[in-house]
Amino acid sequence: MRIAIAGSIATDHLMTFSGRFADSLVVDQLDKISLSFLAHKLDIRRGGVAANICFGMARLGQHPALVGAVGEDFADYRSWLERHGVDCASVRVSQTQHTARFVCTTDDDMAQIATFYAGAMSEAREIELGPVADRLGGLDLVLVGPDDPEAMRRHTDECRKRGIPFVADPSQQLAFSDGAFIRDLVEGAEYLITNEYESHLTEQKTGWSQDEITARVRFRVTTLGKDGVRITGAELAEPIVVPAAREVRKADPTGVGDAFRAGFITGIAIGLPLRESAEVGSMLATYVIETVGTQEYELGREDFVTRFREAYGEASADLLVDALAAAA
Repeated sequence: MRIAIAGSIATDHLMTFSGRFADSLVVDQLDKISLSFLAHKLDIRRGGVAANICFGMARLGQHPALVGAVGEDFADYRSWLERHGVDCASVRVSQTQHTARFVCTTDDDMAQIATFYAGAMSEAREIELGPVADRLGGLDLVLVGPDDPEAMRRHTDECRKRGIPFVADPSQQLAFSDGAFIRDLVEGAEYLITNEYESHLTEQKTGWSQDEITARVRFRVTTLGKDGVRITGAELAEPIVVPAAREVRKADPTGVGDAFRAGFITGIAIGLPLRESAEVGSMLATYVIETVGTQEYELGREDFVTRFREAYGEASADLLVDALAAAA
């Protein structure tokens, strides 16, 4: 399948401060605040929802097209993604702004002071999917992930007009969006993917009930954290519920949802049924939670299949092996 993943591309600058922010705050002087904290640790990590999903899909043997906007400082990040099998030819490079950046300092109380710089991400609205489809010989599926809001709207509208099946994945943008905007992103989606909290937020903000949303999308995929994932849809006699795979250790949950999406879409791309696709997503998610960083995990096919077999049984594993072989 020819798949494009549209959404944010960013770098995370994560610092650690040995102390408590609260000790430096003078309540009646907050209007004059001027503080500097000496951080003793800095981690710079590759991130952004679209880039994370593309990386995960590429690790599973796919070649997704990354669609988003970056700055000229993207060169090293581009090299990393392309080296791991991600198609970056449709990434827009801003001539004036830097790649989006999240800068966060965490103290000993796990309190955080953070700033998000959208930067070049605001130019994602200038990207048209038509040239992406022309370059790839067509598009079979587009995931519209959290990004510049106008870019999300444009990509969704274009998918409808061009008849391209799309995945609605509004994620973090739900909190900042009104009902009309969310309804526009969801209507007609092949898949709507949210976590459980976001699913309730979608219903609340759109004013649509569960049944009304089910009538507007083909499949609704709801991740449930430690309880796995639930898939509903008018075509399904009953919901599909897939338990979470067991992790070896818990290191950092950042990017787990992106990894699930990467595995789930890969499953769809190689022809697996919905249940097994969700199982692949849940298995890939464990690799991220076991690793610090959203793209730092190692993924060997033999190890992945072995762990998948242990988690989901012989029948699912045999389907996966056959699908991977056919897609190779």
